[in-house]
Amino acid sequence: MNDDERAALRAACDRSLTGHGDWRPADQLAAIPPGTSPDRYGDGGVVAELEAEVAGLLGLPAAVYLPSGVMAQQAALRVHADRRGRRTVVCHSESHLVRHEEQAFERLHGMVLRPAGDRYRLLVRADLDAVAEHPAALLVELPQRDLGGQLPAWDDLVEQVGWARDQGAAAHLDGARLWEAAAGYDRTPAEIAGLFDTVYVSFYKGIGALAGCCLAGPADVVAEVREWRRRLGGTLFGMWPGAVSALGCLRRRLPLMPAYLDRAREVAGAVRDLPGVTVVPDPPQTPMLHLLLRTTPEAFTAAARRLAGDEGLWTWPQAGRTGDPGVVRVELAVGDATLALPVGEIRAAVATLAGDA
Repeated sequence: MNDDERAALRAACDRSLTGHGDWRPADQLAAIPPGTSPDRYGDGGVVAELEAEVAGLLGLPAAVYLPSGVMAQQAALRVHADRRGRRTVVCHSESHLVRHEEQAFERLHGMVLRPAGDRYRLLVRADLDAVAEHPAALLVELPQRDLGGQLPAWDDLVEQVGWARDQGAAAHLDGARLWEAAAGYDRTPAEIAGLFDTVYVSFYKGIGALAGCCLAGPADVVAEVREWRRRLGGTLFGMWPGAVSALGCLRRRLPLMPAYLDRAREVAGAVRDLPGVTVVPDPPQTPMLHLLLRTTPEAFTAAARRLAGDEGLWTWPQAGRTGDPGVVRVELAVGDATLALPVGEIRAAVATLAGDA
């Protein structure tokens, strides 16, 4: 099935299992308030309004809007490295920086990523004892997306940040899903962000806005990141579409994060006894979870197509492979669509995908 066929199949579905449902441009455009004030090269208008609101939500002095998280974290960590005269960033081996950014830090900035801990479990404070060099920064990802949305214990997180301080390093939060982490910790975003020197938050992931993010922290650091945004080609002539989308989605969906978490746990409870299904983590710690299904990639794709074509239910276009050719992995991010779908129907769909129906 090619991309056009897949898009047509999804468009014909009237329900979705994951996230906030199908992303339709017309709906996104219709959500833009008529009186939206545009920016000019990132200055003023709704971009400035979003930056001020995010800084307030995070309890930090300033924030800057950027078109992508890859750019935001490159800029922030480059500032921390330059200020300290060091080039090393310590992070988990499953960090987005390691897995999904094409060695950007090494190739563009001459920096070194120093993975710490076991790739199959969360980074904990004890793992940092193996790091002898003094890094420019410690990067902590909350929640750990590639481990199913897991969170370290709060006290251990505090100790990790303390380790960075003792090394003279900055503590940076990859908070692409900070909104979900806040629900998992039952703490405000500001309580979590307050531990760190700088914080990156995404808008297209958990809250379902258009692409874009903010980097928040001290005013002088944010000012330098704003300069790096221009150097990296991110200061677009008009950044208002993503900013107005983020502002609307943030106000609408941030209050729903506890309900999303409750539904994630309900789903886990409904599917954990199915043959060939493993929930990771169990119970979910944030409004997301991974499912390990004992089936082949080909059988999974065929089942997903049947659910879409016969029942109008969109699940996943394909599953992720694992080290076992008879086991696949999918990520279930809980959003509006998941809340709207009866838990019994979710159980039945997962059973079908796992080959038990």
